[in-house]
Amino acid sequence: MNFDEIIKTNKNNIQNIIKLITRSENEDLEQEVYIKLWKNADKYEERGSLKSWIGTIAKNTSKDYLKSAVVRYENDSTSDEYVVTSIKDKKATPEDNVVALERRKKIIKAIDGLKPKLKETIMLCEIQGFTYEEAAKKLKCPIGTVKSRIYNAKKELAEVLSDLL
Repeated sequence: MNFDEIIKTNKNNIQNIIKLITRSENEDLEQEVYIKLWKNADKYEERGSLKSWIGTIAKNTSKDYLKSAVVRYENDSTSDEYVVTSIKDKKATPEDNVVALERRKKIIKAIDGLKPKLKETIMLCEIQGFTYEEAAKKLKCPIGTVKSRIYNAKKELAEVLSDLL
């Protein structure tokens, strides 16, 4: 086998395979393919075409590279430092509790300030989890009315609670 001729003939094919699989041009990977071709030249049997044999080596080398790149990334991203810095303290501070309580009070006050029909509809659908159809049956009104009331209630609440949004 004349390796210079093999490289010249198959260079574009190897580069295209590497680029297709790894989504980037990688000269180091290309060199690795050439080394594997040279080391395994005695294993080539002339049953299939030389081009497909070289293509298989390029594909396998590219896939192996991706596997090792994923492993390297996973090892880097789960290092002890990363894990320690990414752990968040889930305990609420007293300040968080006070802010959350004040927020709830404002929301309750805003809902209480709605017109009775809007308040009743928003309570059914958004607080108690009724579907629009269920709320329409309970309120004995068309589903369109329920949707309209929800829209108007949310619009009013958004205006009143704009400082929380």
